[in-house]
Amino acid sequence: MHQSFVSCEEGGLRPSTMPAVGSFGNGKINTRRKYHSRFVSKAGQCNIHFSNMDEKSQRYISDIFTTCVDVRWRYMFLLFSLVFVVSWLTFGLAFWVIGLLHGDMEKREGEDSFVPCVTQVNTFVAAFLFSVETQTTIGYGARYVTEECPSAVFMVVFQSIMGCIIDAFMIGAIMAKMARPKKRAETLLFSHNAVIALRDGKLCLMFRVANLRKSHIVEAHVRAQLVKPRYTEEGEYIPLDQLDMNVGYDKGTDRLFLVAPLTVIHEIDEESPLFGISKQDLTASDFEIVIILEGLVEATAMTTQARSSYLPSEILWGHRFEPVIFEEKSQYRIDYAYFHKTFEVPSTPRCSAKDMEERKFPTPSANSFCYENELAFTSRDEEELEEEEEEEEEEEERDVPKEENRKCSSELVNELKASRRESKI
Repeated sequence: MHQSFVSCEEGGLRPSTMPAVGSFGNGKINTRRKYHSRFVSKAGQCNIHFSNMDEKSQRYISDIFTTCVDVRWRYMFLLFSLVFVVSWLTFGLAFWVIGLLHGDMEKREGEDSFVPCVTQVNTFVAAFLFSVETQTTIGYGARYVTEECPSAVFMVVFQSIMGCIIDAFMIGAIMAKMARPKKRAETLLFSHNAVIALRDGKLCLMFRVANLRKSHIVEAHVRAQLVKPRYTEEGEYIPLDQLDMNVGYDKGTDRLFLVAPLTVIHEIDEESPLFGISKQDLTASDFEIVIILEGLVEATAMTTQARSSYLPSEILWGHRFEPVIFEEKSQYRIDYAYFHKTFEVPSTPRCSAKDMEERKFPTPSANSFCYENELAFTSRDEEELEEEEEEEEEEEERDVPKEENRKCSSELVNELKASRRESKI
């Protein structure tokens, strides 16, 4: 038997008033409110800006490795080039000063007994080239240090050690920057909208997540937080108060096997911050639901995080997601053309979950019509019809030669009978 649902107004209930800043569905407010800026963008970027930080440069330099990994690639390449050029110039200047003090820069004619600190280094350019050859271990052979100056020998050893340290630091920073799993989040997909509808007789908030790569996200788990401004009982204003939303932590459904698109469900119960929200309240509410998906990248075993958020205007009340998984002959087909699409469910109550619990609204029966089932069954029927048509075509192809053979055999029999008659005559 089909059971219809009515809204709060149709059921004679008092409409829920718009919630106050500090709570949902419990207070009353009739003044016009200012909606706040988005905290997390749809692409996962946090809308924050740091200002008036004391000793910001010193703090960033003290953690120089993380700073190098976090900067943009253009600045990373600039820093990479500057570090090597400055080190070459510094040691080149040191070799030039050593040669200048030893007298290598003066042109000496007819003095074969004079031994320079570094052969064929009598200008600053030659000293710079010798520094580059030493640090990069090129060693063309034209310039080399002699035993005449212990300071030059020490400088060669010192530059070799510093060159190894610089190489290790810069190459390590570039490799760490390249191996970051930040870009892996680009292939983790969230639905454009969240929906509120009945699921197993309970009002639920639902959104979709998907992995666009065939490589898995190991130990994937999802979290949801409701961010909203509120006032405390003492009158303190908290602009970004964060409340956890249960997406199956107690049941283990927050840990996802993300090989196909999944629908994450938040049951709107007494502990939910949306418990007192009705469809009318939703349009006037000021909050943001932040979704965080974390897991290990299968290829690198590094943790990646993807973020998204939903504003009240992006939550569709009385809608469900269209199915995207269809069973074929030997595998499952995922059609991402339907990933973001929803369809309206008119039977969804427009009251809050709190009013539903207090008024004991009826829930749909198991035999009620379901749009998802219709699509699934329709796809199965189409596949079965295609299979039957293919089988019929194969049978027809098999029957054609049989009929031809029968015709040929009947013609031969008729010819034999005719020849016999003629012989008798």
